[in-house]
Amino acid sequence: MPTKMNSFNFDNTYLSLPEKFYSFVQPAKFNNPEFVVLNRDLLTTLNINNQDEDELLSVLSGQSLHTHSKPYAQAYAGHQFGHFTMLGDGRAIMLGEHLTKENNRFDIQLKGAGRTPYSRGGDGKAVLKAMLREYLISEAMHHLNIPGSRSLAVIKTGEDVYRECHNEGAILIRAMKSHIRIGTFEYARYFGSQDDLSALLNYTIERIYPKIKLNENPALSLLEEVMNLQIRLVVNWMRVGFIHGVMNTDNV
Repeated sequence: MPTKMNSFNFDNTYLSLPEKFYSFVQPAKFNNPEFVVLNRDLLTTLNINNQDEDELLSVLSGQSLHTHSKPYAQAYAGHQFGHFTMLGDGRAIMLGEHLTKENNRFDIQLKGAGRTPYSRGGDGKAVLKAMLREYLISEAMHHLNIPGSRSLAVIKTGEDVYRECHNEGAILIRAMKSHIRIGTFEYARYFGSQDDLSALLNYTIERIYPKIKLNENPALSLLEEVMNLQIRLVVNWMRVGFIHGVMNTDNV
Protein backbone atom coordinates (compact mmCIF):
# COMPACT_ATOMS: atom_id res chain seq x y z
CA MET A 1 0.00 0.00 0.00
CA PRO A 2 1.46 3.42 -0.92
CA THR A 3 2.53 5.58 2.00
CA LYS A 4 3.52 9.24 2.06
CA MET A 5 6.74 9.96 3.95
CA ASN A 6 7.54 13.65 4.10
CA SER A 7 11.29 13.05 4.24
CA PHE A 8 11.46 11.29 0.87
CA ASN A 9 11.27 13.35 -2.30
CA PHE A 10 11.13 10.75 -5.04
CA ASP A 11 11.38 11.52 -8.73
CA ASN A 12 11.55 9.08 -11.64
CA THR A 13 13.37 10.72 -14.55
CA TYR A 14 14.94 7.41 -15.63
CA LEU A 15 11.46 6.26 -16.60
CA SER A 16 11.44 8.92 -19.33
CA LEU A 17 13.72 6.59 -21.30
CA PRO A 18 12.19 4.03 -23.69
CA GLU A 19 10.58 1.13 -21.82
CA LYS A 20 13.18 -1.38 -23.01
CA PHE A 21 15.63 0.15 -20.51
CA TYR A 22 13.71 -1.08 -17.46
CA SER A 23 10.99 -3.36 -16.15
CA PHE A 24 8.54 -2.49 -13.40
CA VAL A 25 8.77 -4.92 -10.49
CA GLN A 26 7.55 -5.15 -6.91
CA PRO A 27 9.92 -5.96 -4.02
CA ALA A 28 9.38 -9.31 -2.32
CA LYS A 29 7.36 -9.47 0.89
CA PHE A 30 9.14 -10.43 4.09
CA ASN A 31 7.53 -11.39 7.38
CA ASN A 32 9.99 -9.91 9.82
CA PRO A 33 12.36 -7.23 8.44
CA GLU A 34 14.72 -5.68 10.97
CA PHE A 35 17.45 -3.04 10.76
CA VAL A 36 20.92 -4.46 11.36
CA VAL A 37 22.65 -1.15 10.69
CA LEU A 38 21.25 2.25 9.70
CA ASN A 39 23.58 4.96 8.36
CA ARG A 40 22.32 8.03 10.21
CA ASP A 41 25.03 10.28 8.77
CA LEU A 42 23.83 9.44 5.27
CA LEU A 43 20.22 9.96 6.34
CA THR A 44 21.22 13.49 7.32
CA THR A 45 22.97 14.03 3.98
CA LEU A 46 19.77 12.94 2.25
CA ASN A 47 17.66 15.24 4.48
CA ILE A 48 15.77 12.23 5.85
CA ASN A 49 15.57 13.34 9.46
CA ASN A 50 13.24 12.73 12.39
CA GLN A 51 11.51 9.96 10.47
CA ASP A 52 9.53 7.29 12.29
CA GLU A 53 11.91 4.32 12.25
CA ASP A 54 9.20 1.69 11.78
CA GLU A 55 7.85 3.55 8.76
CA LEU A 56 11.37 4.00 7.40
CA LEU A 57 12.00 0.27 7.83
CA SER A 58 8.79 -0.56 6.00
CA VAL A 59 9.70 1.60 3.00
CA LEU A 60 13.39 0.68 2.81
CA SER A 61 12.60 -3.04 3.02
CA GLY A 62 10.07 -2.66 0.20
CA GLN A 63 7.13 -3.69 2.37
CA SER A 64 5.28 -0.44 1.69
CA LEU A 65 5.83 2.01 -1.14
CA HIS A 66 6.19 5.75 -1.03
CA THR A 67 3.43 7.52 -2.93
CA HIS A 68 5.84 8.62 -5.68
CA SER A 69 7.87 5.42 -5.84
CA LYS A 70 7.60 3.33 -9.02
CA PRO A 71 9.91 0.35 -8.41
CA TYR A 72 11.79 -0.99 -11.40
CA ALA A 73 14.85 -2.99 -12.40
CA GLN A 74 17.28 -1.70 -15.00
CA ALA A 75 18.21 -3.56 -18.17
CA TYR A 76 21.82 -3.56 -19.35
CA ALA A 77 24.37 -5.79 -21.02
CA GLY A 78 28.08 -6.22 -20.52
CA HIS A 79 31.33 -8.01 -21.16
CA GLN A 80 31.80 -10.52 -18.36
CA PHE A 81 35.19 -12.22 -18.33
CA GLY A 82 35.65 -11.66 -22.04
CA HIS A 83 32.15 -12.66 -23.15
CA PHE A 84 29.32 -10.31 -24.09
CA THR A 85 25.93 -11.12 -22.59
CA MET A 86 22.53 -9.65 -21.81
CA LEU A 87 22.25 -8.90 -18.10
CA GLY A 88 20.17 -6.50 -15.99
CA ASP A 89 19.36 -6.05 -12.31
CA GLY A 90 18.89 -9.64 -11.22
CA ARG A 91 18.41 -8.82 -7.54
CA ALA A 92 18.32 -5.02 -7.38
CA ILE A 93 15.18 -2.89 -7.42
CA MET A 94 15.12 0.90 -7.72
CA LEU A 95 12.65 2.69 -5.47
CA GLY A 96 13.22 6.03 -7.18
CA GLU A 97 15.47 9.08 -7.38
CA HIS A 98 15.52 11.02 -4.13
CA LEU A 99 16.07 14.78 -4.41
CA THR A 100 17.65 16.55 -1.44
CA LYS A 101 16.94 20.13 -0.40
CA GLU A 102 20.11 21.09 -2.29
CA ASN A 103 18.62 19.44 -5.40
CA ASN A 104 21.18 16.63 -5.35
CA ARG A 105 19.78 13.47 -6.93
CA PHE A 106 20.37 9.98 -5.48
CA ASP A 107 19.08 6.64 -6.72
CA ILE A 108 17.68 4.64 -3.81
CA GLN A 109 18.12 0.96 -4.62
CA LEU A 110 17.33 -2.27 -2.77
CA LYS A 111 19.78 -5.14 -3.30
CA GLY A 112 18.42 -8.56 -2.41
CA ALA A 113 14.74 -7.59 -2.51
CA GLY A 114 13.58 -10.39 -4.80
CA ARG A 115 13.38 -11.63 -8.35
CA THR A 116 13.22 -9.43 -11.44
CA PRO A 117 12.81 -10.24 -15.14
CA TYR A 118 16.63 -10.26 -15.30
CA SER A 119 17.25 -12.79 -12.51
CA ARG A 120 18.13 -15.55 -14.99
CA GLY A 121 16.99 -18.35 -12.69
CA GLY A 122 18.30 -16.77 -9.50
CA ASP A 123 16.18 -16.10 -6.43
CA GLY A 124 16.91 -12.37 -6.31
CA LYS A 125 17.90 -12.60 -2.65
CA ALA A 126 21.09 -11.76 -0.74
CA VAL A 127 22.76 -13.03 2.43
CA LEU A 128 23.50 -10.97 5.52
CA LYS A 129 27.26 -11.47 5.67
CA ALA A 130 27.74 -10.34 2.05
CA MET A 131 25.55 -7.26 2.51
CA LEU A 132 27.41 -6.26 5.67
CA ARG A 133 30.71 -6.66 3.82
CA GLU A 134 29.51 -4.40 1.00
CA TYR A 135 28.22 -1.86 3.53
CA LEU A 136 31.60 -1.70 5.28
CA ILE A 137 33.64 -1.47 2.08
CA SER A 138 31.46 1.15 0.41
CA GLU A 139 31.48 3.38 3.48
CA ALA A 140 35.24 2.90 3.91
CA MET A 141 35.73 4.01 0.31
CA HIS A 142 33.59 7.07 0.89
CA HIS A 143 35.60 8.12 3.92
CA LEU A 144 38.81 7.59 1.93
CA ASN A 145 37.42 10.12 -0.58
CA ILE A 146 37.01 7.47 -3.28
CA PRO A 147 33.67 7.94 -5.10
CA GLY A 148 31.14 5.16 -5.43
CA SER A 149 27.84 3.97 -4.06
CA ARG A 150 26.92 4.69 -0.44
CA SER A 151 25.17 2.27 1.89
CA LEU A 152 22.12 3.56 3.70
CA ALA A 153 21.18 0.43 5.64
CA VAL A 154 21.33 -3.33 5.95
CA ILE A 155 18.04 -5.01 6.82
CA LYS A 156 17.55 -8.63 7.86
CA THR A 157 14.57 -10.10 6.05
CA GLY A 158 13.74 -12.78 8.60
CA GLU A 159 14.06 -15.60 6.08
CA ASP A 160 16.79 -18.07 5.17
CA VAL A 161 18.63 -17.87 1.86
CA TYR A 162 20.40 -20.96 0.59
CA ARG A 163 23.95 -20.54 -0.77
CA GLU A 164 25.57 -23.98 -0.36
CA CYS A 165 24.16 -23.79 3.16
CA HIS A 166 21.45 -21.83 4.95
CA ASN A 167 22.21 -18.14 5.56
CA GLU A 168 20.31 -15.24 7.02
CA GLY A 169 18.67 -13.21 4.26
CA ALA A 170 19.23 -9.46 4.02
CA ILE A 171 18.71 -6.36 1.89
CA LEU A 172 21.32 -3.66 1.30
CA ILE A 173 19.95 -0.19 0.61
CA ARG A 174 22.23 1.76 -1.71
CA ALA A 175 22.31 5.47 -2.48
CA MET A 176 24.13 6.55 -5.62
CA LYS A 177 24.09 9.49 -8.02
CA SER A 178 23.23 7.18 -10.90
CA HIS A 179 23.27 3.51 -11.86
CA ILE A 180 23.87 4.17 -15.56
CA ARG A 181 26.89 2.14 -16.63
CA ILE A 182 28.91 1.28 -19.72
CA GLY A 183 26.74 -1.81 -19.98
CA THR A 184 23.64 0.39 -20.33
CA PHE A 185 25.14 1.86 -23.50
CA GLU A 186 26.18 -1.59 -24.72
CA TYR A 187 22.60 -2.76 -24.20
CA ALA A 188 21.24 0.20 -26.18
CA ARG A 189 23.74 -0.40 -28.98
CA TYR A 190 23.17 -4.15 -29.37
CA PHE A 191 19.53 -4.57 -28.35
CA GLY A 192 18.02 -1.18 -29.16
CA SER A 193 17.77 1.29 -32.00
CA GLN A 194 19.77 4.38 -32.86
CA ASP A 195 16.95 6.41 -31.31
CA ASP A 196 17.29 4.41 -28.08
CA LEU A 197 21.02 5.04 -27.99
CA SER A 198 20.52 8.76 -28.64
CA ALA A 199 17.88 8.97 -25.91
CA LEU A 200 20.24 7.35 -23.40
CA LEU A 201 23.11 9.61 -24.45
CA ASN A 202 21.04 12.77 -24.09
CA TYR A 203 19.55 11.66 -20.77
CA THR A 204 22.97 10.81 -19.32
CA ILE A 205 24.45 14.13 -20.35
CA GLU A 206 21.48 16.11 -19.04
CA ARG A 207 21.41 14.27 -15.71
CA ILE A 208 25.11 13.81 -14.92
CA TYR A 209 27.23 16.01 -17.21
CA PRO A 210 25.07 19.00 -18.22
CA LYS A 211 28.16 21.18 -18.61
CA ILE A 212 29.14 19.30 -21.81
CA LYS A 213 25.81 19.43 -23.64
CA LEU A 214 26.80 22.56 -25.58
CA ASN A 215 30.20 21.17 -26.59
CA GLU A 216 30.91 20.66 -30.27
CA ASN A 217 30.68 16.87 -29.88
CA PRO A 218 28.86 16.01 -26.62
CA ALA A 219 29.14 12.25 -27.22
CA LEU A 220 32.92 12.44 -27.49
CA SER A 221 33.04 14.74 -24.47
CA LEU A 222 31.04 12.18 -22.48
CA LEU A 223 33.48 9.43 -23.48
CA GLU A 224 36.41 11.57 -22.35
CA GLU A 225 34.71 12.43 -19.03
CA VAL A 226 33.95 8.79 -18.26
CA MET A 227 37.39 7.59 -19.34
CA ASN A 228 39.19 10.11 -17.13
CA LEU A 229 36.93 9.43 -14.15
CA GLN A 230 37.47 5.69 -14.43
CA ILE A 231 41.23 6.10 -14.68
CA ARG A 232 41.23 8.16 -11.49
CA LEU A 233 38.91 5.68 -9.79
CA VAL A 234 41.09 2.64 -10.51
CA VAL A 235 44.23 4.55 -9.50
CA ASN A 236 42.56 5.39 -6.19
CA TRP A 237 41.58 1.75 -5.70
CA MET A 238 45.19 0.71 -6.27
CA ARG A 239 46.38 3.45 -3.92
CA VAL A 240 44.51 1.87 -0.99
CA GLY A 241 45.03 -1.75 -2.03
CA PHE A 242 41.43 -2.44 -3.11
CA ILE A 243 40.79 -5.09 -5.77
CA HIS A 244 37.38 -4.97 -7.44
CA GLY A 245 37.36 -8.59 -8.56
CA VAL A 246 34.65 -8.25 -11.23
CA MET A 247 35.67 -5.15 -13.18
CA ASN A 248 33.29 -5.88 -16.05
CA THR A 249 31.42 -3.34 -18.16
CA ASP A 250 28.15 -4.12 -16.39
CA ASN A 251 29.70 -2.88 -13.13
CA VAL A 252 31.29 0.43 -14.19
